[in-house]
Amino acid sequence: MRTKKNPKHRLENYSKIFMQIGLVFSLFVVYSLMEHKTYESFDKQLLGVANMVDEMKEDIPIVEIQKVEPPKNVPQTVEVVKVVEDDLKVEETIIESTETDETEAVIVEERDIVTVEEEEEIVEDIPFVLIQDVPVFPGCKGNNEQLKKCFTKKVTEHFSKRFDVGLASELGLSVGKKRLYVVFTICKKGTVKNVRSRGPHPRLEKEVAEIIASLPNMTPGKQRGVPVGVSYSIPITFDVVQ
Repeated sequence: MRTKKNPKHRLENYSKIFMQIGLVFSLFVVYSLMEHKTYESFDKQLLGVANMVDEMKEDIPIVEIQKVEPPKNVPQTVEVVKVVEDDLKVEETIIESTETDETEAVIVEERDIVTVEEEEEIVEDIPFVLIQDVPVFPGCKGNNEQLKKCFTKKVTEHFSKRFDVGLASELGLSVGKKRLYVVFTICKKGTVKNVRSRGPHPRLEKEVAEIIASLPNMTPGKQRGVPVGVSYSIPITFDVVQ
């Protein structure tokens, strides 16, 4: 009966390892040969002899200091001082004291007091809901609360008459409810300015801004009796159908 070799003892199974070890060894030998440094041989007797000498010294010339004598026969100038007699009379300025005597009473009459009323300057725009006297849309009447409701109604009617609902369909917007936000200011002169709009499409924003800018002139709002700018915002909802 022939005996079988143990598979673990077969050299064929380690052929890859032997190949890797041989490759690493070959690379190491090549690297060592490339890094090995060699030097040219030379004859030591051909070397010259170096002579050490002192550093060169620079001679500094000696300069004699010559004595400079002042020039002779130079006329001397004598400064003549003219004495001016002090006979001018100087008038002294008397400065009167502005301090008041504590013992003296100061009497101020009522007719001498002038009252100056300073006007309150309001720079920022006041929101529509906080203004004391709301802007009045042409044709609106009543108290402050009635004027607010009438203002909102007139602005909505003005927008509804001029807004092109079919524009949303032309722009390819999806079917359903769409919302636009508009903010504008009724300035001190009653005109509409600073119209800003935000919506689902830039073309719609421009259309809304042009419609709001075409609002008629109004009676400006007042704060403490002074005309001021009033900011107003309104949301606009419309349906897009096929």
